[in-house]
Amino acid sequence: MFIDLDAEATPATPGEGDANKTEAAYRVLRQAILDASLHPGAPLRPSALQTAYGMGWTPLREALSRLEAERLVTTQRNRGFAVAPVSLAELDDLTRARRALELPLLAESIEHGDKAWEDGLILAHYRLKSQALPATAWRDADISRWLDLHQAFHLALLGGGRSSWLLFFYRQTMDQERRHHRVLMIAPLLRQAACDGGHAGTATAAMAALRDAVTIDHHTALMEAVLARDLPGASALMAEHLAYKGQVFAHSEAEAEAEARQPRRRGRPAKAPAH
Repeated sequence: MFIDLDAEATPATPGEGDANKTEAAYRVLRQAILDASLHPGAPLRPSALQTAYGMGWTPLREALSRLEAERLVTTQRNRGFAVAPVSLAELDDLTRARRALELPLLAESIEHGDKAWEDGLILAHYRLKSQALPATAWRDADISRWLDLHQAFHLALLGGGRSSWLLFFYRQTMDQERRHHRVLMIAPLLRQAACDGGHAGTATAAMAALRDAVTIDHHTALMEAVLARDLPGASALMAEHLAYKGQVFAHSEAEAEAEARQPRRRGRPAKAPAH
């Protein structure tokens, strides 16, 4: 993909032009990292990025520095920039952080959310429902679009909260979780499904758990509890929602280990255990 950043910037002054180019570079690279187009651990060599995305050196350097501050990029002396790694331990930590932020924001939204907040939540739910993942044949574009709308729904759910700092940290946590989900949960299952039948409908416990996690029904129940100002009910549904992810990983790990123990089959090497 080639992005002509110069065409996007219409500077009134040199300083504004530089800022626009940096912002464009930052947004392009950030989205590529969140969608795992730039894989965890991959080196971010400036010359390669300039060629791939059409970025100038200064905007690129400033964008990478911003992404490092968000912990999406790492840097080491004499090794340069790289995409931040992912791990199950990190995802578990992110989930605990999300839970700590989510519950007080949920309580604030239920207590203080107004009519505009209610309308925004209903609209976010409608958009998520209208772009539901198909039963089979998931594509990267489908997953990216669903993840965008899923994240927007949860932000709308908590958007009635009063604490701007809690919301800020919640957004950061959700972005990091999205990247970990994409790499550790969704991608391995889709690769396995492709090997087994060319679509995401493979009848495995892990894929079944993933389909349960993305169904609109649970999101609908969560929205209805929040709009009814039912804090205990909404809190229980939120905890259940987070538990789905654990079920997907548990089944995925078990299936990967079972596959690794199987003898090699003709034309298909045994799958290595998930890390």
